[in-house]
Amino acid sequence: MTDFAVAVLVALIGVVLVLTTAVMRAVWIIPQARARNVERLGRYHRTLEPGISFIIPIVDRVKPLIDLREQVVSFQAQPVITEDNVVVYIDTVLFFQVTDPRAADYEIVNYIKAIEQLTATTLRNVIGTLDLEASLTSRDRINTALRGVLDDASGKWGIRVTRVEIKAIEPPSSIKDAMEKQMRAEREKRAAILTAEGLRQSKILTAEGDKQSEILKAEGEKRALILKAEGQSKAIETVFTAIHDNDPDPKLLAYQYLQTLPQLAQGEGNTFWVIPSEVTTALQAVSKAFGGPAGQAPAATEDKRTVARPRTSGRGRMDAPRLDRGQTPTPPYELAPGPEGDRGR
Repeated sequence: MTDFAVAVLVALIGVVLVLTTAVMRAVWIIPQARARNVERLGRYHRTLEPGISFIIPIVDRVKPLIDLREQVVSFQAQPVITEDNVVVYIDTVLFFQVTDPRAADYEIVNYIKAIEQLTATTLRNVIGTLDLEASLTSRDRINTALRGVLDDASGKWGIRVTRVEIKAIEPPSSIKDAMEKQMRAEREKRAAILTAEGLRQSKILTAEGDKQSEILKAEGEKRALILKAEGQSKAIETVFTAIHDNDPDPKLLAYQYLQTLPQLAQGEGNTFWVIPSEVTTALQAVSKAFGGPAGQAPAATEDKRTVARPRTSGRGRMDAPRLDRGQTPTPPYELAPGPEGDRGR
């Protein structure tokens, strides 16, 4: 092969390589949710949309890829002074999205840096109108204010701020200690209040229970007394009716007197008592009933009372009467007419 043929072959290979390179640079494939700006002879020409696109090599220049998805940027802590002159450090998180690739590429050099500086400036303006307590408890208010300012300022940059969140607010250590003491005092106060309320409620319930108990006890005593009175009334009525229906004679009454007399002497200090004259009359009837002579009745009938001195043994205890077989029962007492001077004993 001659030199001329070699030169032609090399020229053809070079042309093919140039054409291949030109074709490869003329075809661009853009991914989904991405965009590229195209400059023709140094001026903005168009924006390549997702898919396949063709440009003129050498004449057109394709700029770097722009992400159209929502992005998240976390900024470093910014020192901010509150209204009450307390320095706090605030970390923010920004959510934004590029809506206009041309404006984001040509209206500002670095929109991420611009948004960070704008966020810090807006934070100082907003926090400067709030005290420390309001800054710690008004995050929604701060987020809304930041979003409004950033959205208005970044709109001309082709950027839409979707959300701004305060990640952390760090006050100084001295402020943290004071806040912790205040919070501990508040908790102790609430605990003391709850304890006092519990004691108060317990005392109220106890008083109510005592009240109900006393009421029920009084009701029970009242009912018991009523029933007892009704029983006594019924018993007296029954006895009275039985006595009048059976018409007892003086012998039965005299026997009841005799049954009652030992009970009067059961007390240890009972060494003297007064017996009505009706008892002596009853004793005469009993003596006659058991066959005793009629003339052995006590003669003191003028005086209305009779003095009885029981026969005692030991420490003054009265001896019960004894009845042997065939013996006439006689009162176990010494009956003597009570003189007029004994009425006052």
